[in-house]
Amino acid sequence: MMTHRLDVNQKRAARRATLSRAWSRFSAFASIATLTAAALLGTLCGTGTALAATPVPTANAATNPAAMAKPNIVVLGDSLSAEYGLPRDTGWVALLRQRLASERIDYNVANASISGDTTSGGLTRLPLVMQRMQPSIVIIELGANDALRGVPLTTTDSNLRAIVAQIRKGGAKPVLIGMYVPPNYGADYTRDFHAIYERLAKELNVPLVPFLLAGLADKPELFQADQIHPTQQAQPLLLDNVWPTLKPLLGNGVRR
Repeated sequence: MMTHRLDVNQKRAARRATLSRAWSRFSAFASIATLTAAALLGTLCGTGTALAATPVPTANAATNPAAMAKPNIVVLGDSLSAEYGLPRDTGWVALLRQRLASERIDYNVANASISGDTTSGGLTRLPLVMQRMQPSIVIIELGANDALRGVPLTTTDSNLRAIVAQIRKGGAKPVLIGMYVPPNYGADYTRDFHAIYERLAKELNVPLVPFLLAGLADKPELFQADQIHPTQQAQPLLLDNVWPTLKPLLGNGVRR
């Protein structure tokens, strides 16, 4: 029994160490957010092209008049939603589109996620996303890169509040996805970071997905080589984490 406990503890310690190293390596990648955000803004304006390295699938509502009758769901996220390292149309956002179709719920789904994006980046590009897509629901999956960049918690809190306010001002419903940071950031920071999402959900009455990666922490086989981004096989689990919070908001969708 003692040997078994030691093995389990050693595995957990190794997992935490691997995550810590991966997050350190990944912090350099976050620096591309500004460039890719500018590319996406150009795409939405019709004046530029999104970088091929960070493709951003979008709903056809913006270009197909026949789709305009359907309400739009927009996902405003980072690499966890932008299909980083995955084949096109295999991420959880694409699976959401498929699930809505299979359950005969008529919503368009637009993925406005950018690898490396922060809450500041999301706040900056949100007005154009709202104008272009005119969403009914906006799913906010941002904040992890704030931690990677050392953004003050008060700034992340303020940005998320402003994002929620802009979404509501545009007549849409916000959904907030909570995030955690690795334990090497310290117990206090880890606790306070996640508490931002719980506090905002309560104070602003926003539906909350507690943690996008819930159920994956002890399954390294469901992460890519960087041990940060989930594999294609993990994407249905991410959708299952989002679905219970999102589904009650879909009552006005047209069922065929």
